Amino acid sequence: MLSEKNIVNELDTEVFGRKLVVLDEIDSTNNYAKLLAQDGAENGTVVIADYQTAGKGRLGRSFVSPKGTGLYLSLIIRNNISVSSAQLITSCVAVVAAEAIEELCGCDVKIKWVNDLFLGGRKICGILTEASIGFEEAKLDYVIIGIGINVSSLKGKLDSELEKIASSIEDETGEKISRSKLCAVLLKKLEERMNDIESRAFLKEYQRRSMIIGERVVIEERGVSRAGKAIAIADDAGLTIEFENGEIHTINSGEARILKE
Repeated sequence: MLSEKNIVNELDTEVFGRKLVVLDEIDSTNNYAKLLAQDGAENGTVVIADYQTAGKGRLGRSFVSPKGTGLYLSLIIRNNISVSSAQLITSCVAVVAAEAIEELCGCDVKIKWVNDLFLGGRKICGILTEASIGFEEAKLDYVIIGIGINVSSLKGKLDSELEKIASSIEDETGEKISRSKLCAVLLKKLEERMNDIESRAFLKEYQRRSMIIGERVVIEERGVSRAGKAIAIADDAGLTIEFENGEIHTINSGEARILKE
């Protein structure tokens, strides 16, 4: 069972998760965390739900969150992070989540730019970072880091189309891991790694795990689609593309879709 007691028993952090809200059901942990942040919730506050009725993904998409199968977590950060470094947060969290999963199941987790984790060619984790910006000081007032990890088997719990692209740790590895333990490991690693944002020390690991470099892709950016080849992850965590006309450009928003042969 995913409970506050079980998580606290595993927790080994100084700040992250020491203020913990565990819910049976919520529309979105990010939405709830945002309300707490606006009301002054402290740095490191974590919201976790066993089930999300309206889980949020990037670009306005939904994140399907079946009951009792996943770790759906939102973390409030009030570190002194500059606006210019904000786009690095999601990439750093992707590395942390991959490392946490691997520590418990010994698998090889890949990252699809910018925020999805894959096992066995299917998505097992999505990350959504939302922020409130203080323009006068060019600092982030707070950041909400939302992480959804499919842990237990999803067989029979997704529609046929989603089954083609989504999976879980158990379905891909056969490993049954504790969501409470995964939560504790994830928060510990996040607490250690968040100091790497400004230094970008995580970027080499992000680049190493990339499943998109060298692949032909279609880029969806501002309503325009262009095909090309992903050639690098840039120093700002953007994706560098060589388009079919020979132009080379680094994108920092939008979405990249791998073209299958």
